Amino acid sequence: MTRPFNFSAGPAAMPEVVLQKAAAEMTDWHGCGMSVMEMSHRGKEFISIAKSAETRVRELLRVPETHHILFMQGGGLAENAVVPLNLGGAGAIDMIVTGSWSQKSAKEAARYGTVNLAASNQADGHNTLPDPASWSLSKGARYVHICSNETIHGVEFHELPDLKTLGSDAPLVIDFSSHVASRPVDWSKVGLAFGGAQKNLGPAGVTLVVVRDDLLDKAMDICPSAFSYRNVADNESMFNTPPTFAIYMLGLVFDWLAEQTHGTLKGVEAIEQKNIAKAQRLYDFLDGSSFYENRVAANCRSRMNIPFFLADESRNADFLAGASDSGLLQLKGHKSVGGMRASIYNAMPMAGVEALIAYMTEFERTQA
Repeated sequence: MTRPFNFSAGPAAMPEVVLQKAAAEMTDWHGCGMSVMEMSHRGKEFISIAKSAETRVRELLRVPETHHILFMQGGGLAENAVVPLNLGGAGAIDMIVTGSWSQKSAKEAARYGTVNLAASNQADGHNTLPDPASWSLSKGARYVHICSNETIHGVEFHELPDLKTLGSDAPLVIDFSSHVASRPVDWSKVGLAFGGAQKNLGPAGVTLVVVRDDLLDKAMDICPSAFSYRNVADNESMFNTPPTFAIYMLGLVFDWLAEQTHGTLKGVEAIEQKNIAKAQRLYDFLDGSSFYENRVAANCRSRMNIPFFLADESRNADFLAGASDSGLLQLKGHKSVGGMRASIYNAMPMAGVEALIAYMTEFERTQA
């Protein structure tokens, strides 16, 4: 039986082959007599799993040796506090607010320092991105924070800003929770990146943090020891008991990602091209319809999270009910925005996008 297509924004769909492999290894991992969930995080079995996952992340995301890879807990929401606690010192925190998630980041950061709202797109409903040339950055800022893909509003930085060209020496912090591993990262521009796993990396529970070495020793005195980047780095992500099963699943997802191909491309470069094709197919359909609408400016549309609206929103409930009956799940938009949202992360095949377009076409026809 064909599985439904799950368009959830997170926890999100995972590659079916990954789920099958995890199921096959559930009660006995590689003949050791234990499930991964039963292993000591200090034992040789799990240490090999964690090391393999870290190696895969570094290889596929091309993380340079200048940056540490940490497996933490608390999700992206907790990192909104963990980041300012770790990047203490004098100076303001420059926040670029481009949607709901960066709004949350700014609110939380204000608990641990002075926040400078350097730019915002709130005036246009978070449907554009403010040009970096227009940002009002602080002199001597602790860091500059952006959410490089806004899950709820569907805007994405297709290119990361180069802060040096903007006259800032502050490290760039990116929340890449909802598009991590969907495209390459220019690490020369990034001081710190973080992302919850439950969109592109695996199940909820583990948070990926990539932090430049020179930022490890700036923590405020009040930073909890379990959230200190230095402590976590020095203890190879095992200062406290890590989310063992989630790390194992992350490793399986990265194994799957390594096998992705597109022409001569492999891995993240290959999946990026597939993501571009999927997103363009759906945006082209939306742009050609008067029945559906996407409101995000074309130059910053997310490849991962595509919000859309029916011209007549009184039909929303019927649309969602019919979609569910057709095996198209979790298309309801976020409660703060309304409408619909199709999240088409790495694990969503083009067949899922085509099935959605076919349903949308038929729904429009029946409503005419």
